[in-house]
Amino acid sequence: MKNILLILGGVLVAAVAVVVIVLRGALAGGAQAATGEAPGTLWAFTPDSLEGAPTPLANWKGQVALVVNTASKCGLTPQYKGLEALHGELKDRGFVVLGFPSNDFMGQEPGTAEEIRTFCDTNYKVTFPLFAKVKVKGEGKDGLYAWLCGGGLEEPTWNFTKYLVGRDGKVIARFGPKTAPDDAELRAAIDKALGGA
Repeated sequence: MKNILLILGGVLVAAVAVVVIVLRGALAGGAQAATGEAPGTLWAFTPDSLEGAPTPLANWKGQVALVVNTASKCGLTPQYKGLEALHGELKDRGFVVLGFPSNDFMGQEPGTAEEIRTFCDTNYKVTFPLFAKVKVKGEGKDGLYAWLCGGGLEEPTWNFTKYLVGRDGKVIARFGPKTAPDDAELRAAIDKALGGA
């Protein structure tokens, strides 16, 4: 009887260890989820929307995407206006801005999801997709941002760092925080990614 209890106890410990390993792996993955997409593409990630619903980035598969970490209380916050204009102008050509609020830089995005949504709707009438607040730099950064920087690109150095992703879901280029949405170099890169159409 004692041997049976020892065996059962060992099986239980092993089962708990497996559950812990699986959960640790899931948490470390950040926004990545099993979408059937190659893990080397943007489309392999499923972050939560600003409202908390899992939202596969594969919804925009085949489009050109500009991934931007945003903030509501930053000197660069007026870039929301230019990002919305860019999104509105080019969305019919297969372009999307994907906004990821982050509080990583001097606490400049302290608000709740509801406060962020109200701020963006009221001040900039943002229609491009906004996602749940994420950590975009340093230890413990979100899996999506680990992937964006994985090819040797610098992680965000401030709010409104921009990563341009092609129709194939691969990162094309990184643009710094002070690169305005109407910057000629950025616009040329977007037009090239869209196929110049």
